[in-house]
Amino acid sequence: MLAVLVAATACSSGEATQNGKTELTIATFNEFGYEDLLKEYEAAHPDVKLTQRKTGQGAPHHQNLFTKLGAGSGLADIEAVEEGYLSQVMDKASQFNDLKEIGPNVDNRWLKWKTDAATTKDGKLIGYGTDIGPLAMCYRKDLFEKAGLPSDPEAVKSLFATWDSYFAAGDQFIAKSGGVAWFDNAAQIFNAMHNQHEVGYFDKSDKLVVESNPKIRGDWDAVTKAVAKGQSAKLVAWSNEWNSGFKAGAFATKTCPSWMLGVIEAQAGPENKGKWAVTEAFPNGGGNWGGSYLTVPKQGKNAKKAAELAAWLTAPEQQIKAFKAKGTFPSQVKALEDPALLEQTNAYFGGVKAGALFAAQAKKVAAAQYKGPEDGQIQENVFSPALQSVEQGKNTDEAWKTAVQEAQKAAK
Repeated sequence: MLAVLVAATACSSGEATQNGKTELTIATFNEFGYEDLLKEYEAAHPDVKLTQRKTGQGAPHHQNLFTKLGAGSGLADIEAVEEGYLSQVMDKASQFNDLKEIGPNVDNRWLKWKTDAATTKDGKLIGYGTDIGPLAMCYRKDLFEKAGLPSDPEAVKSLFATWDSYFAAGDQFIAKSGGVAWFDNAAQIFNAMHNQHEVGYFDKSDKLVVESNPKIRGDWDAVTKAVAKGQSAKLVAWSNEWNSGFKAGAFATKTCPSWMLGVIEAQAGPENKGKWAVTEAFPNGGGNWGGSYLTVPKQGKNAKKAAELAAWLTAPEQQIKAFKAKGTFPSQVKALEDPALLEQTNAYFGGVKAGALFAAQAKKVAAAQYKGPEDGQIQENVFSPALQSVEQGKNTDEAWKTAVQEAQKAAK
């Protein structure tokens, strides 16, 4: 699911039973592909009545989630949590059931990094993984050709081998691009780089490490140096200008999770079909952007049956059905080997076997990054604005100092 899309308003589980049926409520956001699956589950379990609540935006859903966690009541039996909010949920893990304890045995169902991200320091599993957003690199073939760069998906892999090679290729492109930028904005690149590290803005004892971890400053310096060389189109993600930039050919490359293919096709339009390509490569190995989990809050009256439903929905067979329904990319090991996924092609991107490509990328993710409670807030509300200020002309060192100060405030 898109990190920026939002979840459904959750509701109370209400009475545990009605007319002899166990009532279960599931709160989701955007499109999980569960509509037909919930009907299928009810048909196989006539003693269960299911209600799904969903909206098209994630912030209100998660705000509702944290408000009702604080109030102690009002949550659905199953609550979906997007990865950007997971660190805040993990900070409140005591208010969620340990799915290892109340759920069926689902060991080794998911890619290890997906499960690790929802596992507490003392080994409790707080969420069952739904979808993921493995990263590849998308690029404009025609713009590469005009700048004298290779354009074949195999030939461009070396350009995207490391971040150093990526920025070096950007220098070559800018020299001959006639004013077209190399990437859309600094924050999108910085976030992808940062999320590849073992820890985020906090170490594993939840101490803020923005100043003490040299990798964070190293990423900052690399991205802001590229901005100074004209590689950024300076388009704020999800803005109207950013959307229009795809159609106008304002930038040549895009960090590309599996779900981004649909965004590019929608924004670039039919007139650019065949101009965009995606390659099985991403700087420094792999990465992930997006995806969610199903959790079972302790507020619910039917936690065990809720866990059974959540486990069924996140089984490989059901995730393939959800993938077919809404394109949600599965996180389960067996699902990543399913022919329905591996044979899936994308006509807009030249008929590439996108399913197989992103399945391979998912397996390149080394490990789940450890994130502290305010990690997502610092990424979204501190570093993204700080990088935008650099793009708007602020001195890089001054912007860094501001980011450090704001991160310290957010962490208090």
